[in-house]
Amino acid sequence: MKIIQNSLICALLVSLAVMTGCAKPPTEEMGKAVEAVTRAENDPDAVNYAGNLVTRAKDSLALMQQEAGAKRYDAAKNYANEAITTAERAINEGRATALRIKDQATNLVSELPPLLMETEQGIDAAKSAHLVLDYESVDRDFSSAQRNTDQAQLALSGSRYQDAISLSNTVRAGLNGINQQLSNAAMAVSRKK
Repeated sequence: MKIIQNSLICALLVSLAVMTGCAKPPTEEMGKAVEAVTRAENDPDAVNYAGNLVTRAKDSLALMQQEAGAKRYDAAKNYANEAITTAERAINEGRATALRIKDQATNLVSELPPLLMETEQGIDAAKSAHLVLDYESVDRDFSSAQRNTDQAQLALSGSRYQDAISLSNTVRAGLNGINQQLSNAAMAVSRKK
């Protein structure tokens, strides 16, 4: 009987120890979660390119605080770890995406000067050949492409990569339109011959 009582007392003490261990808020994990989410919220790349993950990290942080307030510390600890993991992922994915976009913008902008030169040569050749074209409109479109190229280069140097990409695509579309007009005018002359 004494052995059974001792066993019950030991089991009760173990249960109390476990319950007491769980009764403490996971302050270290919660502090780290707040720090991680704050870092993600203040990281422009995370906010711009992984905003959905930043939002999820903030949601986990709110749930952590809610669970801690209700003294469900195991759940609070799990949400804290989830907030940390998600915030770090947001920062990493944001930086990786920013690098990809920077590379894309750099490549697009660097390709514009040769395209401008090629189109300008086509315009000059069309004028020399006296092709029938609205040269005033073509010159206006070409000037617009030059201005947009300058703006794309400024955007790139100012780390406004999305703007640089958008402007580069606008320049390409404008130059394609000019080149299509030049091609159509040349084809019209060859059909007459």
